[in-house]
Amino acid sequence: MADPGMSVSPYWELTFDADGDVDGPERDRLLAQVTDRGVRDLVVFSHGWNNDRSGATALYRRFLAPVPKLAPKARIGYAGVIWPSMRFSDEPIPDFPRSVAAEGVRTAPGPALDEATRRALLETFPGRAAVLDRLARLLDERPAGTEGPAEFGRLVRLLPEPEGRQAVPDTEEDGEPAVFTGDPVTACEQFARALAALDPAAGTAGFSLPDLWDGAKELLRQAAYYQMKRRAGTVGEHGLGPLLGRLAQAAPGVRVHLVGHSFGARLVAFALRGLPAPVRTVKSVTLLQGAFSHYAFSARLPHAADRSGALKDAQRRVDGPLVCCHSHFDTALGTIYPLASRLAGDDRSCAGNEIASVLGPRWGALGYDGVQAVPGTARLDLAAALGGGLPASGCVNVDAAAVVRRGDAPYGAHSDIVHPELARLVLAAGRIA
Repeated sequence: MADPGMSVSPYWELTFDADGDVDGPERDRLLAQVTDRGVRDLVVFSHGWNNDRSGATALYRRFLAPVPKLAPKARIGYAGVIWPSMRFSDEPIPDFPRSVAAEGVRTAPGPALDEATRRALLETFPGRAAVLDRLARLLDERPAGTEGPAEFGRLVRLLPEPEGRQAVPDTEEDGEPAVFTGDPVTACEQFARALAALDPAAGTAGFSLPDLWDGAKELLRQAAYYQMKRRAGTVGEHGLGPLLGRLAQAAPGVRVHLVGHSFGARLVAFALRGLPAPVRTVKSVTLLQGAFSHYAFSARLPHAADRSGALKDAQRRVDGPLVCCHSHFDTALGTIYPLASRLAGDDRSCAGNEIASVLGPRWGALGYDGVQAVPGTARLDLAAALGGGLPASGCVNVDAAAVVRRGDAPYGAHSDIVHPELARLVLAAGRIA
């Protein structure tokens, strides 16, 4: 389905459900039209935590807008992936100015979970309306003491249900995140301290302890995102990957370039797992602030040599480079991500902005410090990458902190991805002249 407001053309949308099943008419339009439209290079972009079509297509429109002028003679087509993700309404959409309504969340009293967020949570956790109502009441009432946060944490654990297809974790390590299996009050405390350290203006003043209820809301947020993270892998492996195989049959001359932001980066990366073995039409992959393990591509984990990442050697399925953009300004991935990802059994205590150093690299995200433990991975800054330094294949870490640097606390620059330099990087990775 074409978006009348889209600034690039030809453009197709590909809508997937939570199990990775694609909308048939949309798929068939792409397969039938891509050759007729004379497309040589197809850029396939996946959003992260946008929860509606308009937010996702707005991201695609703004990110891709410079491309026609940057490559005026290239025959480029564009496909926007739409998948059932969500975001809390008090978080930024990439390159959107913070709305008056969002500012109100921080400056005026009101429900802790607004109507849009509650609706998104109900879609994410169907059949859990009563649990969500109780969680919302607790967040509004914020009872003193630890009994309320303890109940809140127990209720959060009732939310997830297994989705249709078995989700694949980032690595072969066993277990569930400690914040969802350990003491719920401790989890709320850890998140509260992290948030206060990252956003002192929103935290408590002087020597007061951080508010447990700030940590409780973050616990709920991370429960939703854990569900989204797993779903992104399912949609990529069982949806986008097989579809790219069909595209290779229908239009074998079309060169495919995968681009993903946040959980969308996980989606396009896991599409490589679902790509039929003989297909070599994926010519580049660009991961923008990828919200998954920096060991996902490792054949041998540094702390467990007998185990590997779920995407070990997946970069070899790309007939070109796999480019990972990272930025140390992305505090969502530098602090909150490792705290939320730590598995049960790692009982090290941590607080505030010391989380990354205390927990060490084991739970890191590749959007913060790049692909790790993959021999031969190139490391470049953005200027070198755009100056012709990108290798022709393999994993490439590109420090994008020169442009990915703006963002509100506590999540930092995670959504600061709409820059012409990054659009140029996609073209450079794909050798699109």
